[in-house]
Amino acid sequence: MAAASGGRAKVHGILSNTHRQASVSPRFIFTGDVMHRMLTATQYIAPLMANFNPSYSHNSTVRYLDNGTVFVVQWDKVYLQGKEDMGSFTFQAALHSSGRIVFGYKEIPVPVLQISATQHPVKAGLSDAFMVLNRSPDVPGSVAESRRRTIYEYHRVELDGSRIRSLSAVEFTPLPTCLQHQSCETCVGSELPFKCSWCHVLQRYLPPSPSPGAVLLLFYYYYFLFFREG
Repeated sequence: MAAASGGRAKVHGILSNTHRQASVSPRFIFTGDVMHRMLTATQYIAPLMANFNPSYSHNSTVRYLDNGTVFVVQWDKVYLQGKEDMGSFTFQAALHSSGRIVFGYKEIPVPVLQISATQHPVKAGLSDAFMVLNRSPDVPGSVAESRRRTIYEYHRVELDGSRIRSLSAVEFTPLPTCLQHQSCETCVGSELPFKCSWCHVLQRYLPPSPSPGAVLLLFYYYYFLFFREG
């Protein structure tokens, strides 16, 4: 927690002072390039997603720090919209260049299972998806206007909210993938949870399906390693 609380950490002004403009961003990390209304269901890195309102107090901030090897986002003293009497929450997410992701929880004043999901989903974990643009012949207009977006969620890791409490942490480590192998020998001798095969033409290990979901799965498939406290 000290890294994002120190002098080098930057405070995101919009996210810290505006509830409506930050209706999505102050609740989780989104790493995609296309904003859509299904983000909270399909694409997020969320130590704790809930109906937080950083504009409630001047002490409520969303801080971030990037030193080149780790990107840290900290939600500091944020309150639930309309439930400010429950107390403030302080937690963070650290994304390491190695692929490791760590969620740290400093202050969780109430059990997560008691947080209402009426106004906003309440969840913690990782999820990713890919989007396919298909032209819709039934819609008149230009090509750009007639494209239909289809979102495919290909993997999700959900945390047990009952185990999220003050002074606890969760660590995710990326599984080894076939794309790390550079020769047929290492490919054949590896033990991976994917049914892949070596391509002599491309000289690389490939997933069994050419679909975008299979390829992206190899990049973003995370394994829940352990849950620790203290």
